Amino acid sequence: MLSRDGVEAAPRLAEGWRCSRTCGPSPLCGANGMRFGPDGRLHVAQAYGGQVSTLDLESGAAEVVPSVGEEIRSPDDLAFDSSGTMYITEPFVGRVSARSPDGRVRVFADDLPSANGIAVYRDRLFVDECRPGGRLLELFRDGRAPRVIADNLQLPNALMVGPDEKLYFPEVGLGQIWRCDLAGGPPERFLEGLARPTAVKFDGKGRLVTTQADSGEVTRVDVQTRARTTLARVRPGLDNLEFDGDGRLFLSNFVDGGVSEISGDGSERRILWPGLVGPFGISAAGDRVLVADVFSLVSISPDGEIDHPLHFAKPGFPGFPRGVAAASASLAYVTVSAGNVVSCDLESGETSLVAEGLEELYGVAVAPDGTLLVAEGGTGRLLRIGHGGDVSAIAAGLGRPSGVAAAPDGSCFVSDRDGGRVLHIGADTATVLDGLGSPQGLAVHDDELFVLDALRKELIVVSLSSGRRSTVARELPVGFPPGTPEGSLPGIPELMPGPLTTFAGLAVAPDGAVYVAGDAEGSVLELRREGPDTSQP
Repeated sequence: MLSRDGVEAAPRLAEGWRCSRTCGPSPLCGANGMRFGPDGRLHVAQAYGGQVSTLDLESGAAEVVPSVGEEIRSPDDLAFDSSGTMYITEPFVGRVSARSPDGRVRVFADDLPSANGIAVYRDRLFVDECRPGGRLLELFRDGRAPRVIADNLQLPNALMVGPDEKLYFPEVGLGQIWRCDLAGGPPERFLEGLARPTAVKFDGKGRLVTTQADSGEVTRVDVQTRARTTLARVRPGLDNLEFDGDGRLFLSNFVDGGVSEISGDGSERRILWPGLVGPFGISAAGDRVLVADVFSLVSISPDGEIDHPLHFAKPGFPGFPRGVAAASASLAYVTVSAGNVVSCDLESGETSLVAEGLEELYGVAVAPDGTLLVAEGGTGRLLRIGHGGDVSAIAAGLGRPSGVAAAPDGSCFVSDRDGGRVLHIGADTATVLDGLGSPQGLAVHDDELFVLDALRKELIVVSLSSGRRSTVARELPVGFPPGTPEGSLPGIPELMPGPLTTFAGLAVAPDGAVYVAGDAEGSVLELRREGPDTSQP
């Protein structure tokens, strides 16, 4: 199996253990804006993954564009000028960067909150801000201040100049497409009644084509008559589209990182199959595995099929999910980056607020009495949330608590990723393990505590009765992939509040299967014991 850096990824296992992948790996960390470059290759931006990759349209092989992941933090959309310079919007850090053909990168413009859509027309550069009250601007190479073409827009996104030399852009929040003269003047509403349109492009015949994230529809519009034609209907989460020189149509999906080609009859050829963007928190729910995965809550069946009970393109999405705990086969609790805890009906996708106003949440667990245990990394506390939503701290003064696991006797375990330790919280507080790199995911099964050290890429098991410690696996695909920027992203206020940090989750099913969130490659690994020996690998 190849990880996101193109390296063969094979964990080293202790004798008596075997490993398989429930799903993945995924070559991309999501799929956002797309453009064909001067070299004829399709370039795909990955806002969360911090990189731009070129994609082989036949094999699906992805190759990271050099230097981008090292100096550009959150590429969402991109465009090329006549010299081959690539301009990249970075919504999480509010800027536009430029990568010259020789690989040098510089910040081209900053102070652009949620900079998102970008278009080059006759070497003029246009950008919009995908936020409530966002602006549409022209940027200049000579250092002049940006020219505001329109403002007070509702989530404008991927844009393009049409054959009539007007600039067309969707307003995602209104379900509409607008256009305006390049010279300025009030924008004109061009089309309405769309299901969260995310991008506008024109085909070789001058016809407008737009993607709709909520419905998964791709719609073509005659610019003169405004007559609509549905070209395809695929899964929700569509982000962008691109045409090649032969008129072939390609789509990207930000929820699952898929890239596909749409034929003239509306059929879909998947170049990159839907997968995982993270993943982060993980939990076993009946015969399925639940995964908190950046833009969605994922449910994985025993045969590896992926479903999304929650996703960003669905109205009412509660925010960037980081931790998840199944209460039953149909109910789960999720922590999100906005500082909230929600319950989720896994059949309907409906959510209810459990607690709010907390700071940098990670793992969540359901205690035997039905209360929730939540790691609040931003304050260094371990919280208990009662049945009525009351919140109390049961431990404080931790560095950055991340993973949490409930014990059958009502006590619990919490990992402190900054302190390199795992604590047992009961009548007293005791250190179970210390000297670790970055302990994150935790899980208890029978007499054993499993600990995932994301920095050292190890899975450790500790006997709770004897204290004996052994290493189950090394070289696990967890942590940041090489070439991507480490550290948290600040997020986008009102859309995806930050900080957007990673969390390598861990879960154990009732039958003893151990599930690891392989966020370095976009996979879920399943480890099973074949014998009693768990000696060091």
